[in-house]
Amino acid sequence: MKVVLVTGGAGFIGSHLCQALLQDKKKVVCVDNLVTGSLVNIKNLKEKPNFLFIKHDIVESLSLREKIDFIFNLASPASPVDYQKFPIETLLVNSLGVKNMLDLAVENKAQFLHTSTSEIYGEPEKHPQSENYWGNVNPIGSRSCYHEGKRFAESLIVSYQKKFGLDTKIVRIFNTYGPKMRIEDGRVVSNFVIQALRNQPLTVYGDGSQTRSFCYISDMVEGILKMAESQEPGPINLGNPEEIPVLALAKRILRKTGSKSKIVFKPLPNDDPTRRKPDITLAKTRLKWKPKVSLDEGLKKTIEYFKKIL
Repeated sequence: MKVVLVTGGAGFIGSHLCQALLQDKKKVVCVDNLVTGSLVNIKNLKEKPNFLFIKHDIVESLSLREKIDFIFNLASPASPVDYQKFPIETLLVNSLGVKNMLDLAVENKAQFLHTSTSEIYGEPEKHPQSENYWGNVNPIGSRSCYHEGKRFAESLIVSYQKKFGLDTKIVRIFNTYGPKMRIEDGRVVSNFVIQALRNQPLTVYGDGSQTRSFCYISDMVEGILKMAESQEPGPINLGNPEEIPVLALAKRILRKTGSKSKIVFKPLPNDDPTRRKPDITLAKTRLKWKPKVSLDEGLKKTIEYFKKIL
């Protein structure tokens, strides 16, 4: 039985990944410092015999008794609310934390997959964004702790691959949504759904013309696993290329929830990208992956989840 380590395993995407790996007959070691992760996300996994949870911050080195075959590195705040609240921690987990996990991979001769982000493209001057686009980022802006941390991590990973011959893989994740997002997550889908269910005003920043592309969680996990099983080093974009303006998303969620909420407009935050859409040509051709869940279907499942927990 292969032993896999998932850092950030109690987070939104990490907890879904842990569950999928257990279903695939892997032994899963889940590591999380619970800054943005939650034990509630892995409550149904903790009693399983092949699951081990360790509360740990990977900025500090990690010692394990058994050999690790594969490391999935998802540890990092990922919502603007979170990484702007914890900017230094975000930079450290994407630098020292990634180095510690790479060292562990070298020690164990393990494969290593890192979840990078569409944020490395910044305010894109190329649309849609493909992996050969280097991005347009503000290195000292309000979001820089996240995208600069992730950019550094990619460079570090490539350097380890070259120096140690480590089998490394990088995926660049675009906006992902679904069950197990936190109520206070701060990302646009969860914000709108919670506000609509509570009949509170839906907060749209700017005029709502900025676009995003939303990938449902089951599709994202499938993409990550296909990357892990491939021989591809990446980076490869994972996301849903269905692009939608934020204002249109707000109106769609109002219709689906039957909410009486109004839409209110507030100033656009600094460095908020105006367009975001992945070019997933590489994922389609090299991983044989593309999203299956439509936005309408995914929103329905997400709304049902938040209804239950509210």
